[in-house]
Amino acid sequence: MFDGLKKKLNRFRKDVEDTAEEKAEAAAEDADADAEADAPDAATTADTDAVDAESTETTPTATDSVAVETDAETQPAEPTTETAEADAAVDTDDGTGAETGTESATASTDSPATETASQPESASEPASAAAEREAERDADGDDIPESLASDAAKAALSNEDEDDSSSASRLKRAAAFATGKVVIEEEDLEDPLWELEMALLQSDVEMQVAEEILDTIRGKLIGETRKQVQSTGQLVSEALHDALYEVISVGQFDFDQRIAEADKPVTLIFTGINGVGKTTTIAKLARYFEKQGYSTVLANGDTYRAGANEQIREHADALDKKLIAHEQGGDPAAVIYDAVEYAEAHDIDIVLGDTAGRLHTSNDLMAQLEKIDRVVGPDLTIFVDEAVAGQDAVERARQFNDAAAIDGAILTKADADSNGGAAISIAYVTGKPILFLGVGQGYDHIERFDPEAMVERLLGDEE
Repeated sequence: MFDGLKKKLNRFRKDVEDTAEEKAEAAAEDADADAEADAPDAATTADTDAVDAESTETTPTATDSVAVETDAETQPAEPTTETAEADAAVDTDDGTGAETGTESATASTDSPATETASQPESASEPASAAAEREAERDADGDDIPESLASDAAKAALSNEDEDDSSSASRLKRAAAFATGKVVIEEEDLEDPLWELEMALLQSDVEMQVAEEILDTIRGKLIGETRKQVQSTGQLVSEALHDALYEVISVGQFDFDQRIAEADKPVTLIFTGINGVGKTTTIAKLARYFEKQGYSTVLANGDTYRAGANEQIREHADALDKKLIAHEQGGDPAAVIYDAVEYAEAHDIDIVLGDTAGRLHTSNDLMAQLEKIDRVVGPDLTIFVDEAVAGQDAVERARQFNDAAAIDGAILTKADADSNGGAAISIAYVTGKPILFLGVGQGYDHIERFDPEAMVERLLGDEE
């Protein structure tokens, strides 16, 4: 059941998953490329820092050298004499010409010392000023490497900004990958969503319903962040689940509870076109209610079709149920009214009334439904059509609901329906729920329609 649509939904899920995986791989490649590009830049930066450090260390050393020379020029003569005497003492230890070395050293020491002592005090002042100017120039020179380094840093940052602006989308993907996440963007869904739209329409999903499903999926997936540990298929399945459930579950109510709480006898009227299985559906529901402990009576309001009495009587005999019927050509409203009277007199819980197949354009037959509504006041009017009719069934449901409001729908032959378009669309189009699905020819072959189970069936693994 609905296998064709199931395959198309699974194909959409696979397409989005493949797109996300390709995007994740591209992000990984971008991250690796960025890492490789950053490695030479980091090495160059390290070399520049090393050069700057060496320059910084060299500059103070030169300054210290100048300061030492300045101190030597302005130092008194005595330290010079002591130095010369120390050198002479070393020569004496060598044992060769000690006396001559001492005299020579002493003589040479006395000469510069005397010259230094004889210089006026004012001579030392210009030397100090010159040393200060040297120190200032050297101090100013310290700023040169720092300024150059600052300009280089600014240039590097400027280049990085240009690179960032030119590859923002690539870096965004790489950052998403680095944090273990992949963001699903609109362009990622463009082709898969188009394919899904075509698949839904081919499956007889009504156009308005298909658009609603697609809009819901877009809203739930675009901008969604998929962690790498999370399956993209899981995200898509959740979005599909919500989109399908929202359109399928429109107008849902608890049918069994409604029957249980209604005043007895409960009257159900069935309508639709000829040949869709209304009479058989009535017989199936008689069995369904019997299993729940309710008694039922059947009423043949299809008084125009030849053989209608015989057909429904056959079902009544097989199920051992009472049938209320009039002669062919009788008043349908009168037949169903008599069935309600019989139910009240015999303490019957539920009246199941058949009507003639009709189109919404058959004015006289639609007038009969209006008369039944006035005379009997049914608790529920149920539209019956074939699931395999697809969009035709959806359109007929819309037209019947507009002409004579229905309370719900039953789809027959659902077991033979590969598309599922009617099952998805009717509730959304009419605002009234699907109540049952006919899934075979036997009296027990009828299922309560469960929107959640329907969605799970559509999104389940292919068999």
